[in-house]
Amino acid sequence: MKKIVLLLMISVFNFKSFCQINPDQIEIVRDGYGVPHIYAATDAAVAYGFAWAQAEDHFKLMQEAYLAGNGLLGKLLGRKGLGADFLTQFIQSKKTVNEKLHTLGDDFNAVLQGFTDGLNAFAKKHPEEILEKELFPLTAQKLLRYTQLQLFISNGADKLVKGIVNNKLSWPYDIAEDTKGSNLLAISRSRTHSNETFLAINTHQPLEGPTSWYEAHLVSEEGTNIIGATFPGSPCLLTGANESLGWTHTVNYPDKADVFALEMHPDKKEVYLVDGIEHTLEKLKAKLHVKFLGLNIPIKKTFYKSIYGPTLKNKTGFYSVRTPSTTNINAIEQWWRMNKANSFTEFYTALEMKALPGYNIGYADKNDTIFYISNGKIPIRAKGYDWSDVVPGNTRKTLWDSYYDIKDLPQVISPKSGFVYNANHSPFKSSGAADNPQSENFAKEMQYETYDNNRSTRLLKLLEEKEHIDYKRFKRIKYDHQLPTPLQYNYMDLNALFEMEISEYPAVSVLLSEIKNWDRITNATSYGAGAYAVLYYQLRPYYLKLGADHIFTQAILYQALKDTKAYLKTHFNSDRIQLGDFQKLVRGDKSLAIFGLPDVVTAMKGVPDKEGRMKITHGESYIGLVRFTPTKTYYESVISFGNSRRPESPHYTDQMELYAKFKTKTMSFERAAVLKTAKKIYAPK
Repeated sequence: MKKIVLLLMISVFNFKSFCQINPDQIEIVRDGYGVPHIYAATDAAVAYGFAWAQAEDHFKLMQEAYLAGNGLLGKLLGRKGLGADFLTQFIQSKKTVNEKLHTLGDDFNAVLQGFTDGLNAFAKKHPEEILEKELFPLTAQKLLRYTQLQLFISNGADKLVKGIVNNKLSWPYDIAEDTKGSNLLAISRSRTHSNETFLAINTHQPLEGPTSWYEAHLVSEEGTNIIGATFPGSPCLLTGANESLGWTHTVNYPDKADVFALEMHPDKKEVYLVDGIEHTLEKLKAKLHVKFLGLNIPIKKTFYKSIYGPTLKNKTGFYSVRTPSTTNINAIEQWWRMNKANSFTEFYTALEMKALPGYNIGYADKNDTIFYISNGKIPIRAKGYDWSDVVPGNTRKTLWDSYYDIKDLPQVISPKSGFVYNANHSPFKSSGAADNPQSENFAKEMQYETYDNNRSTRLLKLLEEKEHIDYKRFKRIKYDHQLPTPLQYNYMDLNALFEMEISEYPAVSVLLSEIKNWDRITNATSYGAGAYAVLYYQLRPYYLKLGADHIFTQAILYQALKDTKAYLKTHFNSDRIQLGDFQKLVRGDKSLAIFGLPDVVTAMKGVPDKEGRMKITHGESYIGLVRFTPTKTYYESVISFGNSRRPESPHYTDQMELYAKFKTKTMSFERAAVLKTAKKIYAPK
């Protein structure tokens, strides 16, 4: 038996690098915060070192991600992994990747090969850390399958699948429930009154898990020199800046996925009609595995494919899901080409690949170009249908197969106002009033969002408050943590709370007084913010019972305030509490009082933790503040915990204090400056 296991291990790693990368010619420099600065002659060699560095810090998480993307997560997690395993097979990511592999550029293929070689080398050296042997050797195809799954989910298409499975075909899904948010901000020299152009990278992601951030600095002799962050498992950075330009993302909400109700033949099984013509569903089987009592039990789940896309049957019929993210495999390649761009023209050319299915983009560069676009691969849909709901799958009129050009999407280039911004709100409010795209110029079938929220309202007020925005003021705007008056949640109306008379509600007078007298600043030491935060999390059961307008009445708020009072008495034996006593930034044994609430600029959202407290899980995550001058680019950053997910690492929690105090660390594009902060220099072997 031992010999069989040994032979299996040898066969797993009996592969040869096509790139013939020599790890001795790659240099990983770890700075005082554990950020890897990776130097090599070629981009492929940098990718090798990048994979190695990521694995040193996040190998378990990377494997979990790739297992999900390759239908193997159930072997590790059992039932918890079945959803991802089914989705990746439902969208036929393996087939799509294989069929479209030829569409990748040779230069990017070399990067993929270098990255997978680096990760395989790490796995070979550390076999005891391998979670599932079937995953290795990792290939470019396996990496890209995971990307396909992530983009399908990011388009919200997984929610459509869930709706079909649960027989709840009610769209649109309430995007207002997404309280995590992100911000982007760019300021031109007309507003800085200097030779500096500013960019704020401020995405709000989960603080843990496969879509939390990892920071790195990548440098090659092929023109790469970029600082920024990525999700573990990606071969390039997804947000950041090089010496010429930088960009960041926020999530946008145009219609990026549709559900089609098929018209089934009245007599013939698994036959559907399109314009009266018969079509037979392709019947497929997803092969799933459930880990139970140490055994992997195989399960098969039937699904189908129609001309509209992958298809499921429920109690009411057959439904197909269609989303642009499944039509190409070039998203990571596009990000990599954005990494490589050195001018706005080159950056815009990368966008014209139309490989990213969504995301707002905020951009700035050393030439003082600032830019915003509500980006995406947006289908050109037929007029006359309600695309926010299930659409008929019985006519080719609804079978979209073309997409808007990038130039035809909402965007702003170098506006006279001197700023662009986005906080997951309307692209038609992305700059000064005179510079904004006009909604009537875009097809309603694109279904762009048209609302504001607390963050967008607050950002615009601060941007327009004073003409001069120097770097100090820029940072104050980025770190603002005050709710506006009146409140502007796009998913509910809480303003009645501040109209309640304290004398009329003696049972909750202490709480109500704290909230009404509160300056709406979400400092960790604020009692008003503490009262409001506890109330906010008590509102959910009431929210679910509200009407479509989601307006909270004083009567409902009174009940919620009584719940809040009881909660405070039970868990804190008090009628009042500071925000930082209620919500904590927690990792391992370290716990810090933390600022912020959902939908403030410095957004924070948590889940119940010990002793009635909330543990922050989403919000301010990776922050990059960039200043471009004609001759030099300056970069400072911070991450919520640290750059390693290994509890034994000194970089597991070493940025938490910086983060909690609105501070950053200085990064540099210059090798000499990097070496001055170096704590370790080594080759990836």
